[in-house]
Amino acid sequence: MFTYGGISAQISANRLQAEGVGSFEQALHFQNQDFEALKQECLEGGYLFEDPCFPAEPPSLGFKELAPYSSKTRGVEWMRPTELCDDPQFIVGGASRTDICQGALGDCWLLAAIASLTLHERLLHRVVPIGQGFQDDYAGIFHFQFWQFGEWVDVVIDDRLPVRDGELMFVHSAEGNEFWSALVEKAYAKLNGSYEALSGGSTTEGFEDFTGGVSEMYELRKAPRDLYRIISKALERGSLLGCSIDITSAFDMESVTFKKLVKGHAYSVTALKQVMGLTERLIRIRNPWGQVEWTGAWSDNSPEWDEIDPSEKDDLHLEMEDGEFWMSFNEFLRQFSRLEICNLTPDALSDDDLSHWNTIKFHGAWRRGSTAGGCRNNPNTFWINPQYKITLLEEDDDPEDEEVACSFLVALMQKDRRRYRHHGQDMHTIGFAIYENVHLKKDFFLKHSSSARSETFINLREVSTRLRLPPGEYIIVPSTFEASKEADFVLRAEITEDDIDDSFKSLFAQLAGEDMEISVRELRTILNRVVSKHKDLKTDGFSMESCRAMVNLLDGIFREFDIDESGTMSSYEMRLAVESAGFKLNNRLHQILVARYAENEAIDFDNFVCCLIKLEAMFRSFQQLDKDGTGTAEMNLSEVLWLDFTAVKC
Repeated sequence: MFTYGGISAQISANRLQAEGVGSFEQALHFQNQDFEALKQECLEGGYLFEDPCFPAEPPSLGFKELAPYSSKTRGVEWMRPTELCDDPQFIVGGASRTDICQGALGDCWLLAAIASLTLHERLLHRVVPIGQGFQDDYAGIFHFQFWQFGEWVDVVIDDRLPVRDGELMFVHSAEGNEFWSALVEKAYAKLNGSYEALSGGSTTEGFEDFTGGVSEMYELRKAPRDLYRIISKALERGSLLGCSIDITSAFDMESVTFKKLVKGHAYSVTALKQVMGLTERLIRIRNPWGQVEWTGAWSDNSPEWDEIDPSEKDDLHLEMEDGEFWMSFNEFLRQFSRLEICNLTPDALSDDDLSHWNTIKFHGAWRRGSTAGGCRNNPNTFWINPQYKITLLEEDDDPEDEEVACSFLVALMQKDRRRYRHHGQDMHTIGFAIYENVHLKKDFFLKHSSSARSETFINLREVSTRLRLPPGEYIIVPSTFEASKEADFVLRAEITEDDIDDSFKSLFAQLAGEDMEISVRELRTILNRVVSKHKDLKTDGFSMESCRAMVNLLDGIFREFDIDESGTMSSYEMRLAVESAGFKLNNRLHQILVARYAENEAIDFDNFVCCLIKLEAMFRSFQQLDKDGTGTAEMNLSEVLWLDFTAVKC
């Protein structure tokens, strides 16, 4: 079987994405498991599905506290719902937020997100496809869909659930015979490698994986004056909301306050209401435990309820001890620390018809030796981080705001870090900076401060910030806090898609010319065109003689970047050396060059020469295939092999 790798894999992925693969309508088969085909095989064979990719075995539970043979997993059995009760149901009377009760796993953040999801039937059925159950065509197989870093994936599971002492270990429904929430949790555990991989997290992580939305966070101690209106509009739009109370030490984790609020615990926000002639503003909050409720003003049994009209009280659907409670909005601001909102629409948190947003995304990677430069605390390497250019063209059309500025949201997410937990790895500390104009060079970052940046570097899966800047050109520089930390990431921005400028392609086309080769004459033309745009440079233009001298100064380029005269240059400086030789490459190609030609992150002269010759040969061979000069070429296998053989082997 022919397998793709490197650039070929990226080209293949881009083509599939253009055809709609990875969209919600064409979700990718996680681990190549086709639900319909597998279910049909089971029905025809007369057996119940057993998932070989997430087996009912100890490693599926976890790797540390839930590791095989640990005290918490001793005596665990895997049982199907049909073995646990006489009349198992997938959903009883429609999915509701009271269907989610937390078990012996610290995934309250996930369960709070699931509880919010039940408020929106359309969103729920994107994650939980309809037509599943334990009656007709039951084969012990179920499937659920999640958003993962820009793509929707369809995850298949069997219905064997971990049981201890006759009870489900993890999430369960208040209805003893309802199992949809437990099966959703299992599918999400499979997606992340194990149940224990779900322990600890941010509600926004669940929000985004259930919707594909972009999240924001508000510190309630410095909440905006119009936060009640923001929450109200978010709920009206169907956005998902969560809140929590910060902890000051590990001993505070899930400790209960005097008025029965749980610290370090994820709650979901489910409603707002004004009562008593609009003089009292209330907010409804749900604890995924299904119990332990607020006991202060406006709690289930508080005297405040006696002061409102019975019809108003009925309208608020007050139920005793179900994990859901009301409290005054001002009390909410005092008691809770942060609010998280997952925007499900492009113009979320904008006033009606004031502005329009498109969410675009960039996939990238931090790689040691080429693109893992760390934050601004690492001045010698910060500049080598991936950089993405955006152009803000039109200021906000808000009649109540006199400031000339463009609003946009930037969200940086690291990929697949939960799956690495069993290897002793976890989330990196990440953030981003934004600079005015477009500067790719090291010296610029040493001398200039950023125009904006993420509010903090944080070791969560995602950091996001809503910003306002004057119209103009900017670059976004995503990075880890420490240099040389490797990870893949996706950068999302809510901004007009046409404002993204593919500067690398346009610059390369200008440098290479139509024939994809650089002659001395073309070099002179291009250099003169470039310097004419820089009024700060005093020059009479480049002569043929000076351009010919440049062609003969390949070794001069190497010496320039061999700073310590060791006969080698660092992989970080190789980027500038390659640029100096006339090649403008993207980050992915720089990673490939470092992997191929660097030894211990250093490049000697022989490898540098081979690298440039290889680049020249590859560009020349490609030009022969790109007969129309479009910058793209379709190749059959013979042509791929020909391209490989015509390139110089270095």
